[in-house]
Amino acid sequence: MAERTPPLSVEELRVLTDEDRIDTVVLAFTDMQGRLQGKRFDARFFLDEVLERGTEGCNYLLAVDVDLNTVDGYAMSSWEQGYGDFAMHADPATLRLVPWQPGTAMVNADLAWHDGTPVAASPRQILRRQLDRLAEHGWTALAATELEFLVFNDSYEQAWDAGYRGLTPANRYNVDYSVLGTARVEPLLRAIRRGMSGAGLAVESAKGECNLGQHEIVFRYDDALTTCDQHVVYKTGAKEIAAQHGSALTFMAKYDEREGNSCHVHLSLRDAEGRPVLADASDPYGMSATMRHFLAGQLAALPDLTLLHAPNINSYKRFRPGSFAPTAVAWGPDNRTCALRVLGHGAGHRLENRLPGGDVNPYLAVAAMIAAGLHGVEQRLDLPEPCLGNAYAGDAEHVPATLREAADRWGASDIARAAFGGEVVEHYRTMARVEQDAYDAAVTDWERVRSFERM
Repeated sequence: MAERTPPLSVEELRVLTDEDRIDTVVLAFTDMQGRLQGKRFDARFFLDEVLERGTEGCNYLLAVDVDLNTVDGYAMSSWEQGYGDFAMHADPATLRLVPWQPGTAMVNADLAWHDGTPVAASPRQILRRQLDRLAEHGWTALAATELEFLVFNDSYEQAWDAGYRGLTPANRYNVDYSVLGTARVEPLLRAIRRGMSGAGLAVESAKGECNLGQHEIVFRYDDALTTCDQHVVYKTGAKEIAAQHGSALTFMAKYDEREGNSCHVHLSLRDAEGRPVLADASDPYGMSATMRHFLAGQLAALPDLTLLHAPNINSYKRFRPGSFAPTAVAWGPDNRTCALRVLGHGAGHRLENRLPGGDVNPYLAVAAMIAAGLHGVEQRLDLPEPCLGNAYAGDAEHVPATLREAADRWGASDIARAAFGGEVVEHYRTMARVEQDAYDAAVTDWERVRSFERM
């Protein structure tokens, strides 16, 4: 694959800074929860000092819960170790304008310890390691992510004050593919599309979805690392743009009892000459022998690696029969009832993982897919027959039904340890434990309604 062309070059940033058109640069990395964390720099200081030397950030940012509370159990960061810093180094290939913030540019960062060693548990580094493994086979990965979200006419502050209850959805009925329904929120959707285009993302389309106020904007596929970098920029930017419009949107996997927010991940491989690795037109399903092994690896590893696709308590609320969110570890040609769907033709032939929700960390999900596929290729696993009917009603193994089950499978997995190493396995098992412990200690509205008077 050709060398990546940044959306904004360093030379262009210098010119824009000299012309006082850019005065701020955001340097950010992606944390365990898939959020951007970092600093805003004066643009000239960034160019003169930070671009080459980097900056520092507290290493607790990869060892906290969603509320940034310090927690026990992480080997890399603790009170006993003094909560020191790691280094944040800008990746110039990710430099981009941020059109929805005046005078602002952004760049993604890689994390390293002060001796230059990469931070193994950093999501971007986890994906880089799997891409390096692919490169040993002479392959590169192309990926796309499809994020769904719910739009509400309330501001984020109003939603917070209301305890996220009784919010007003932007649409009152199912607007799946509805041109009329999407027109109701087109000012917001257009602002997001135009903002992302200005940030260097290739926008494809927007459409309505099934839940009330649910929509999806999709972007053109790219190399896997670029896609994940763009995913986190889009997710943050969409929230910022919604706030500017007095609205709120959420990517949480399951907001209510209706349809959840999915994040379908599409993946294909190319060889050194740019030829598709997974496609073979002579096969009944268009799959090469490599794809059959690669897909067999997905099936074999999916239960063990579900934690990287469904990282939160709420993630598992999506997995309900007949919900278009998968429950069966099965594959099928253009079959949306399966966890793994094979679709496309020719150079566009690919696999789609339908397990992740809108809360997924894209680096971890794509890394898990590559690791699973390489497991299948290296073990030369045989692919079972496809599911041609309703996978919800079949006898295939089910994906883990709870975070606790997924974390147990992950922690005990030889596949996970072989692909990611013990340090990463223990780090993300701790993440799951922290989330599970917090949930186990919480008293929910459901319990109060059910028990306050009647129990």
